[in-house]
Amino acid sequence: MELRQLIYFIEVAKREHVTHAADELHVAQSAISRQISLLEAELGVSLFWREGRNVRLTPIGKVFLEHAEKVVLEIDKAKQRMHEFLDPDNGTVRLGFSTGLSVQTFSSLLAQFREKHPGLEYQFVQGTPSYLIRLIENGELELALASPVPDDHPAVSGEILYMEKLMLLFRRDHPLSGQKMIRLAQLKNERFITFREGFSIREILFAACRKSGFEPAIAFEGEDMETIKGLVASGTGVAILPEPALLFNLSEEIVKAEISDMELMRPVGVMIPKKREMAASEKALYTFLTSFYDRLNRFQR
Repeated sequence: MELRQLIYFIEVAKREHVTHAADELHVAQSAISRQISLLEAELGVSLFWREGRNVRLTPIGKVFLEHAEKVVLEIDKAKQRMHEFLDPDNGTVRLGFSTGLSVQTFSSLLAQFREKHPGLEYQFVQGTPSYLIRLIENGELELALASPVPDDHPAVSGEILYMEKLMLLFRRDHPLSGQKMIRLAQLKNERFITFREGFSIREILFAACRKSGFEPAIAFEGEDMETIKGLVASGTGVAILPEPALLFNLSEEIVKAEISDMELMRPVGVMIPKKREMAASEKALYTFLTSFYDRLNRFQR
């Protein structure tokens, strides 16, 4: 089995047409047909159904495509990593952010890192922590900022970088808006605007309310912090959000307060693969990242 056979197979599977695949790869149609025939002979199965000029994957062909794409991806990654190990300042850093994360301090960090490594390029992806973990497991991502931070995952290591204090948000005309310190039990009759299930802030909210003796009534569940701010400003309900997220884009209609009877904190950290070494460029960012927040935490203390 040869790499070019896998590449030809994947391209034909994507386009469902041998001629179109040949045009894209700039090779003869006969060469692609011959290599796929050799591949099928070696595997002992038919990968395609032929339908005139078009082709369609057989059920076993669909199974083989999934594995073939992983093989080609790993080979591409190996080539990239070999290049980066020779020249770690010229590569691509892939970085994930979990949805609902406030990353104000990270913008300063990234600007400093880019000054030190001007030759690097960046690819960013956003999603839930579970989605980012899947990308790390599949080798599509090496580094992600997330909350919560996994502490016992078989494939991903997590390290807490800092803690965010959670604050209460009210519309300015709310009866409690004049108070700077509020007991959570005072909110038992309120409707909350929060993140949907699977987000750490929602889990913290529910745990805290239950500890205060009530089940929170939910007016809205989403995954966008700005939407939550907007709904608080509209009077739809109250919310808890990280303090750093309130430094920007906060409506004049919103006031904030601290929770007096318990301290609500959200851990934010970094996730990396547990079972493989990171590329040199991403390892450099990881080292810079952990050092940056270590200095920041020591300064704040």
